[in-house]
Amino acid sequence: MNFLSFVLGSALVCISGWAEETNSFAVRIEVDAGQSAGELKPVWRFFGADEPNYAYMKNGAKLLGELGELKPKEIYFRTHNLLTSGDGMPALKWGSTGVYSEDATGKPIYSWTILDRIFETYSKNGVRPYVEIGFMPEALSIKPEPYRHHWNPQLGYNEIYTGWAYPPKDYAKWGELVYEWAKHLVAKYGQSEVEKWYWEAWNEPNIGYWKGKPEEFHRLHDYAIEAVRRALPNARVGGPDTAGSGGKFMRDFLDHVLHGTNYVTGKIGTPVDFVSFHAKGAPTTTNGHVRMGIAAQLRTVEDGFRIISSYPELKGKPIVIGESDPEGCAACQGPALAYRNGTVYSSYTAASFARIYDLAAKYNVNLEGVLTWAFEFEDQPYFAGFRSLASNGIDKPVLNVFRMFSKLGNERLHCVSDSETSLEEMTRRGVREKPDVSAMASREGSKISVLVWHYHDDDLPGPDAAVEMTINGAGEGKREAKLEHFRIDEEHSNAFSAWKKMGSPQNPSAEQYSVLENAGRLKTVEIPVRVREGKGAVSLKFQLPRQAVSLVVLDFASD
Repeated sequence: MNFLSFVLGSALVCISGWAEETNSFAVRIEVDAGQSAGELKPVWRFFGADEPNYAYMKNGAKLLGELGELKPKEIYFRTHNLLTSGDGMPALKWGSTGVYSEDATGKPIYSWTILDRIFETYSKNGVRPYVEIGFMPEALSIKPEPYRHHWNPQLGYNEIYTGWAYPPKDYAKWGELVYEWAKHLVAKYGQSEVEKWYWEAWNEPNIGYWKGKPEEFHRLHDYAIEAVRRALPNARVGGPDTAGSGGKFMRDFLDHVLHGTNYVTGKIGTPVDFVSFHAKGAPTTTNGHVRMGIAAQLRTVEDGFRIISSYPELKGKPIVIGESDPEGCAACQGPALAYRNGTVYSSYTAASFARIYDLAAKYNVNLEGVLTWAFEFEDQPYFAGFRSLASNGIDKPVLNVFRMFSKLGNERLHCVSDSETSLEEMTRRGVREKPDVSAMASREGSKISVLVWHYHDDDLPGPDAAVEMTINGAGEGKREAKLEHFRIDEEHSNAFSAWKKMGSPQNPSAEQYSVLENAGRLKTVEIPVRVREGKGAVSLKFQLPRQAVSLVVLDFASD
């Protein structure tokens, strides 16, 4: 950690050598520490995955622990297949809990063993559930066969939609299953704890995940929400977690929960404490390289905000983007998905989250969460090309962006860059010409933190950005500040790069594994700092490579 001394006559503090790169381009970033831009909510603290059973396996539990450390008891995890029939053995895009069966007379039999193991692993690691109520148990499905799919990345995506995707043959039994589950969780964890969770029914009911009509989904949703509220009257309930903004499906759903007749109570409306939809990018390949599609994701976010904000009854209602990612299939593989192991994924994440904050401000909506649908895949090759946060217990660069996010303060500061891509341009076309070199700044207590990224849609080499960042109004009256500069690039916070330098071993030795674990952690670098005497301004200069992310933290603690 570096120390900056605010001593009269000491205008320049050289922390390390500064070498101008002849092929770099200049970027100026200005932060006004005295101008608040409002609250900076930790919307990044939501994660999820298709496969629930990975949570309690070796590397899944390890990764949950790392997520829980980011913001203990404030990290939320959403997963599919919590009510799916089966023995708990996971596979790609598959998981099960065997929670529900029936005896010969049709009487329900409940088994909480696997479900409890999943949620206990969350709790042990400081993570709370974002409870997705689904999918349909085999004994309740109107079309149970075939039920267990055997999908792999070489098969078509539609192969996954089997008996679990259908409506129940008995909605009352469906409701009682949800009620008994919620009642069990309240008894196990306590009312005050479970009231902090999120509850929603199903996943992406506007596409193949739901093989019923929209009206049948409304009924399924009403029965599930009534059951949860019957067990826990103050439960936080919402939905519908549509694929994309949902369009007409979303509007019909909102019309139903706000003005329609509830299928269970017969009264008008269904409780809604939050509204959720999904937003994905659209990467492609062109001329032999990956081209990211950040514009597609941001347009979906904007459309979702536009739809929800058009309902006066929902003004101020929390919104969760229940899946938010560069594309739509974590378990898929292919040339357009080759961004996932390296720094393109991490820089994309920094740039996209910042613009999602901006879109929320533009539409004056209450953005509560942006959920990253990426976790880990057990018993797969190292860096196999899946969308994940870690590979075989080795953290990927993208996980370090969330470590950076966790160090940001709760108050956003005014910040401008002369090399940023405008929100309008990024939403319309993405980053197709000049790179987006921009920043997001925050304050909390004595700390000022500035996140800086150098992003481009095209995964191609390019010149460094020679960043000169000035923080005005910083630490006036203070004599000393602590400086930390965290970095994600090819050489820092990057286990994938370290693994390739090792020769890409699929069976690393214990010593190699330890090196990779260390390489996957968030690292610091040293930078030169200029201090303007008497004005409380700090200037920092550093090289920021293409697709790199930096976090600069200044702590103006009391002398």
